Parts: sequence; structure tokens; C-alpha cells
Amino acid sequence: MELIRGLHNLRPEHRGCVLTIGKFDGVHRGHQAVLANVHEKTRQLALPSTVMVFEPQPEELFSPASAPARLSTLREKYELLKAQGVDRLLCVRFDEYFASQSASTFIEDLLVERLGVRYLVVGDDFRFGRQRLGDFSMLQRAGESMGFEVASTQSFMVDDCRISSTAVRDALAKGDFERAANMLGRPFVFEGRVVHGDKKGRTIGFPTANVLLKRDKPAINGVFAVTADVKGERYFGVANVGCRPTVAGKRTQLEVHIFNFSGSLYGEPIAVAPVKKLRDEKKFASFDALKEQIKQDAREAKTLFFAS
Repeated sequence: MELIRGLHNLRPEHRGCVLTIGKFDGVHRGHQAVLANVHEKTRQLALPSTVMVFEPQPEELFSPASAPARLSTLREKYELLKAQGVDRLLCVRFDEYFASQSASTFIEDLLVERLGVRYLVVGDDFRFGRQRLGDFSMLQRAGESMGFEVASTQSFMVDDCRISSTAVRDALAKGDFERAANMLGRPFVFEGRVVHGDKKGRTIGFPTANVLLKRDKPAINGVFAVTADVKGERYFGVANVGCRPTVAGKRTQLEVHIFNFSGSLYGEPIAVAPVKKLRDEKKFASFDALKEQIKQDAREAKTLFFAS
């Protein structure tokens, strides 16, 4: 899949496409249903499929404090869309300049002149352009006069629940990882490479693999029993997602203690999936108190995984 990073990298050969626009956060089963519609049209029109996303997401620019947690980073989104057979991912830098352009400029300059869109799929609540004046009906009218068709994404239901990134986040927040996996079409995981930490865990017999979370807000926070896929093997463990307030941590990261594992993991890719939430993250009065709690967390996770 081709990644087009920024509008300045659009070339004449990128004209002519079947396009869908959205956040595609998590690339859940609702998104997958939209992409199935896109792929059907690409076959009919013999044109490449293109997904347009914005970085940062609009809420992260306009109201960062209240912006929702990310289910997937841009890199994760790229891999998930690639797995869905998308031909091109166009990542548009969303800044004040881009947001200030008129809705008509967005349609005429970007969609028609630069992308040559023939078929467009968006949500019927999609808003765009300065002061968000552009809407679905405006796109439909423009399509009729400029030669492209516009279709709305359809709600995709699982257990009578509309699948959305918000619904996935709600399931994760409630610790309902099975339901989240059902909506995503796969388990929710944190992926990254193991980095060096402050090595406090090894001093109390709980060495951890540390992964920096390249997102402002993780979708989950706290202590979890987890699975960890590393070096082609699956292990069980216990993990903390947060900023480690007891040791005055300043950055959000994932720390996972892997049971029955020895050896170095520095630089290795790792995928960690929460199985059960054990507790919220909190600040303890002392490092010794934290140590005792970690022992209890590990016992609880081992009981979950290894009880006969």
C-alpha cells in the first residue's frame, strides 16, 4: 500500500480513484464494511482505492484536552488498512490553514482537481471546510455537477450495537475486552519495541519490558493480566499502562512483566493484549507498598492463567 504523507506529495498519477474519508481509528468491523464497499467499486471502475485520514485528528487540534483516546497510531492504522487491501493511504496534515479553507475549495481543488475522485464514501454526518459548513448534501450536489458519485457509510451492527470507535473505547474502558475484540474483528493490542526503562522492577524481582505509547491518551489505563507475543511465542504476564505516579513517572508507557521468560528483549517488537483488568493505577505511599501490590497483582494474574 502506498502512503502519501501530505498533500504536497500528490502527483498527477494519483488522479482517478475511489475514495473514502474518515478517522478509521482502530479500523474496526464497521470500517471494514465500508472498505468492502470501496473495493467493490474499485473493481467496477478499475480504479485504485484511496483512504484519506487527517493527522492530527480534528479534535486533537481544536480541543486536545477533551479529544478521545486513540485506538491506533498512524503506523498501526497503516498496517491495518494495508491488511484490508487498500491501495493508497493519503494522510493530510490537519492544521489551522487546512481547516480554514472553504468547503468548495476542499471539493473543487482537492477532491476533483487533484484526486479526480469518481466515487466517494463518507458518513452522512461528515462535515468539512471552514466553520464546518460543508456536509453530505453539499457533496451530493457537487458530485452531480462534477461527475462523481457519493455514497453514505451504513451502520454496521453487532449484537444490536452500532459499531463505532466510541463503542470500542467504551468496551475497553469497561474491561469488556471480548466485546471490543468482537467489534474490532481482532483482539485489542498495544504494539511497539521494547525500550530501556529505569530498571526499578528488576530490583524487586519483577523485571519489565517497557514500551512507549506514541499517543497522547491510551484507550485503557491501569493494571491488567495480559498476553504478550514476542519472538514468535506467546507468554502470559501482568502489565501497567500509565505514568507510574509512585515513582514520579512523567510519560505514559506500558510496562509488562512476562511470566516464565528470561533473556533480553531490548529492541524487540512486542504485542501486548489485555485479558482482564486487575485494578486502577494509583500512587502508593512508598516503593515498598508498591512492591507488595505488584506481588499481589502477579498472583492474581497467575491464578487467572494457570489455575487448573
